[in-house]
Formats: sequence, C-alpha cells, structure tokens
Amino acid sequence: MKSFNRRLQIIGCALALATIGTSAFAADYTNGPVVVRTAVRTVDGHFDDYVHWLDTVWVKQEEAAKKAGLITGYQVLFAHPRAPQDADIYLVEFFPNWAAFDGMDAKEEAISKQIWGSLKQAATGEADRGKIRTILGSEAMQAVTLK
Repeated sequence: MKSFNRRLQIIGCALALATIGTSAFAADYTNGPVVVRTAVRTVDGHFDDYVHWLDTVWVKQEEAAKKAGLITGYQVLFAHPRAPQDADIYLVEFFPNWAAFDGMDAKEEAISKQIWGSLKQAATGEADRGKIRTILGSEAMQAVTLK
C-alpha cells in the first residue's frame, strides 16, 4: 500500500509541475482587431481605372460600413508584384472583433442597396470590374498585443 501511495504522490507532483510549467510558458497577449486583406491583380493597362473605382465607389462603401459600425477602418496598399500571379493592390479592412461578422451578409446587402440602388446593379458592377481586375483571394487575421 505504501508503494501505491508513493506512486500517487509522484504522479500528483508530476501533474502539478506540468501545469505550472505550461502556464509559465503560455503566451500572454490581448486580442486586437480582425484584419481582412484582399489581394487584387489589375489587368494590364487598367490599374488607373480600378484605382478610380476604388477612390469613388469603394470608398463610399467603406465609409457607409464604417458609419454603420461594421468596420473600424480601411486602407488601400499598392504593391510591386514579383510575378504575374502576384497582387498589385491590397484592400485592407479592420473589424472590431470576430463577432462583427455575425449577420454580415444582411448588413452588407443593405449597404450595397444604398450605394448601388439594387442588388442587381451591384452584381452588374461586380461583373464589370471583373474585366479590369482579378481577386486573387482574401485572408482574415487577428492582431494581438503581446504583453
């Protein structure tokens, strides 16, 4: 029985040390905003056309989304692509947190109707932009502040 009790004590100590060791090495951070980055490649000769659309319609959409509290900010980044499949423009949107995406479709539809007049007109505009740019993909990331 002494042997069994001794084993339990050793196992208990090992578990306690493992717990203490794990918490000692756990990263300490605070979650920040969610950042969505969309990579865009413009068709040769249409960079300025797409930038004009961004500067007019897209900015209106983003400002409406900001006013509605969907996003906290946005940016446009120009890049020098290294290869034909690389983006030359990145569209960046800042969301307060992951919960901001709940019910996002309905909220975005309301903004599209406000900007375009109807969802059909918005779809037509999307198709027209498809002739001067290609969306290469999007990714969502969360900023963190390390302590």
